[in-house]
Amino acid sequence: MKIAVLGPGGIGSTFAFELARAGHDVTVIARGKRLEQLERDPAIVTVSGERAPVGVRAALDTTTQWDLVLVTVLVSQVDAVLPALAQSAARTVMFMFNTFEPLDRLRDAVGASRFAFGFPAILASLDDGKLSSKIVTRGLVTTVTDAAWAKVFTDARIPAVVHGDMESWLRSHAALVAPMMIATVTAHARHAGVSWSEATTMARAMDEGLRLVRRLGNTITPAPVATVSRLPIPVLASLIWTATRIGPIRKAGAAGYGEPRTLIDAMAAAAPGETPTLLAIRP
Repeated sequence: MKIAVLGPGGIGSTFAFELARAGHDVTVIARGKRLEQLERDPAIVTVSGERAPVGVRAALDTTTQWDLVLVTVLVSQVDAVLPALAQSAARTVMFMFNTFEPLDRLRDAVGASRFAFGFPAILASLDDGKLSSKIVTRGLVTTVTDAAWAKVFTDARIPAVVHGDMESWLRSHAALVAPMMIATVTAHARHAGVSWSEATTMARAMDEGLRLVRRLGNTITPAPVATVSRLPIPVLASLIWTATRIGPIRKAGAAGYGEPRTLIDAMAAAAPGETPTLLAIRP
């Protein structure tokens, strides 16, 4: 299959690497320093020296009939690429990022018949252009709206499942992870875990976000997240306190505050005046 990956950061590079290794014709669309790296060495290269050759472009070719354009930019960056996606001759456009916003706008932009959404269960980073990633293979694996692409990803060593209510899934996930992201960024900057007091504050913010999801009429999903949503604040605080002391999780904090800030802003916009704790932790 002919696949374009728009946004080859850690997540996009992981998909590009595995899909190319599975035999697909993969082109990555990059910019800035990442584009320069890929133009010098037109391959996804891992920290262990493994290579998967890919095509490299600075912009999406809208005339190519891509089987899939996989969009792995941040939600704050998606508006910049929507015009090209709307004009693209791609058969399927799959967005894959954290968001709390309704999905209708993205679906309308590319057309319902070719719209898909997914969320990656992958921890990944780029160190001087070299990919380091861990793909979750059990439990909460990569989740998508389309069964055919779930199979393609699974066959490419990225286990994936289908969920029928992706908006609820994404909102549940955003409420769960936004406070955790802030905790990990803080821990990464300090080279030490957050304090118990900070973990408790983050836990209260997480609880507030999950209660908001229910008030908006969405379901807390999948089942493990629903279980977490019923935990008391001290238990949530303990989970956050512990997570910020785990190396790979703390390393994810290198991404900075941009994404959790955007998620909190979206939650606050969805229910003005109902997210004081979330706004209080917003960096």
